[in-house]
Amino acid sequence: MSFTLAIVGRPNVGKSTLFNRLVGKRLALVDDTPGVTRDLREGDARLGDLRFVVIDSAGLELAEDDSLQGRMRRLTERAVEEADVCLFLIDARVGVTPADEIFADILRKKNAHVILAANKAEGNAGAAGALEAWSLGLGEPIALSAEHGQGLDDLYDILQPLADGFAARNVAQMPEVDVDLPEDLDEDAPIRMPTEARPLQLAVIGRPNAGKSTLINKILGEDRLLTGPEAGITRDAISVTKTFMGTPMRIWDTAGMRKKARVSDKLEKLSVADGLRAVRFAEVVVVLLDVNIPFEVQDLRIADFAETEGRAVVVAANKWDLEEEKTEKLKELRENFERLLPQLRGAPLVTVSAKTGKGLDRLHNAILKAYEVWNRRISTAKLNNWLGAMTEAHPPPAPGGRRIKLRYITQAKTRPPGFVIKATHTDQIPESYSRYLVNGLRADFDMPGTPIRLYFRDQGSTNPYKERQKSIPSRLTKHVEAKKHAARKDKGLPSKPKG
Repeated sequence: MSFTLAIVGRPNVGKSTLFNRLVGKRLALVDDTPGVTRDLREGDARLGDLRFVVIDSAGLELAEDDSLQGRMRRLTERAVEEADVCLFLIDARVGVTPADEIFADILRKKNAHVILAANKAEGNAGAAGALEAWSLGLGEPIALSAEHGQGLDDLYDILQPLADGFAARNVAQMPEVDVDLPEDLDEDAPIRMPTEARPLQLAVIGRPNAGKSTLINKILGEDRLLTGPEAGITRDAISVTKTFMGTPMRIWDTAGMRKKARVSDKLEKLSVADGLRAVRFAEVVVVLLDVNIPFEVQDLRIADFAETEGRAVVVAANKWDLEEEKTEKLKELRENFERLLPQLRGAPLVTVSAKTGKGLDRLHNAILKAYEVWNRRISTAKLNNWLGAMTEAHPPPAPGGRRIKLRYITQAKTRPPGFVIKATHTDQIPESYSRYLVNGLRADFDMPGTPIRLYFRDQGSTNPYKERQKSIPSRLTKHVEAKKHAARKDKGLPSKPKG
C-alpha cells in the first residue's frame, strides 16, 4: 500500500458507493438517507495496478459544536489531515452548494493533494453540475459515476504519478532491517551511522499521558506538538526531523496505546494502528513509562511488540523530577524490568524528566548504544570458539537417548543480529536451551537488550560409512539365498519349496 486516499464531501453525495467500488466489496452501508456513515472506515483499494488505503468518511457538516454532527465533522477533518490524497465529491445533479464552497476552502488549507470529482454524472444529467464545479478553484473536476463505475480511468490517470512519489517516500523512510551479512564478514568494518540524508529513525511509544509529546518538545527545543494534562491529546503518529545532541534523527511521536477493551471510539482505534506503524518505521524504540505507575500490562505489551518487530529498545522512566526516594525507586525499576521483560534482558533503562529536560543526555547515549548493538557484527571464528565453550559447560540434552550435536554457528543477519546454528535433531532442541544460548550471546559479546534471532538448521549425520553399512546386510542376504538355491538344485529339488 503506497498511499492513503480519503473520500470526503457533503452527506449523500455517494462517498460510500465509491468506497465500495474501490475496495470491490460492500463494506460500507449505502442508503439514500443522508448521514448513514457516522465514523471512518478503512479498506484496501484496487484501481488498475494501484494498491492503496481508502478511507470512507462521514459527510462534512457545517456544525462545529459537540453535537453528533460536530464530532463527525472533526473526525472527517482528522482523516483529511492524515491522508496523502483527498478526493472531494460533490453531487453533479445538485450542482455546487454554499456548503461545498466552504468545504473547498477548508480542503485547500488542510491537504496538498486534493482531487475534485462530480459524482452521479452518468448520462447528461450531471453535465451542468460538473461544469459548475470549476468555480471551486480545485482544478479540473472528474465526471464520475460511482454507481456505474464511470470515470475511474480518469481518477487512475491523476493518482498514478502521485503514487510513484509516495512509493519513493515510503522506501526512503523504511529502515533497513534483517540485513544479510556476507560470508567474509569483517567485524571491524564501521557500521552505518545516521546522516542528514538517512537519519536515525526513533519512535517514542507508551501509554496515554506518559509524557511522550512533552519529551519530544524538549528534544526539539520548541513547543511543536500539542500537550496538556488530558490523556490522549495526540491522535496520530507525527514525524519530526531534528539533530539531537549531534545525531540526526527522525522522531515519531505516537498516540498513547491503551488496552484494547478501552479503545472505544474509532478515532482512537486508528491512532493505535498508526502507533504500531510508527514502530515498524523505527530503528530504535523508546518505551516511555510513567514512573508513578510503571510496568503495567500495557507497558509490557508495548515493549514486547517492539522486540517482536526486531527493533532496538530503550526504556525511559519519565517524571523522575517528582520522585522523592530516587535510589530505592531505581532499584525497584531495575528488578521489575529484569523479572517482567526477560526477552529484553540488559536493555538500557534511563530516568528522565520531560518537563525539566534532566536526563536527556543519558537518553541520547542509551539510544546510540542500542543502535550500535542492533548493528553488531561478530566473526565466525569467535562464534565457534564460544559455541564450543558453551556446549562444554552445559551440553545439549539427549531426548530419547539421541544426543544433539551443535556443529557450527555463524552470523547471518544484523539489524537485529541473527545467528544460524547447524545441528542434529533440531526439532528436539528445547526452548530453554535456546534461551541459554541467547543469554550467553548477550553476556559474552556485549549485546544487552537488543532482539537476537537464533535459527537452527538440521545438518544430519556426517558418517561416511552410513550408506555402506546399510548395504552389508543386503549383500549377505543375497549370498545366503544363492547357497540355498545351489544346494536344492544339487539334490534335484525345485529352487523354491512349495507351500
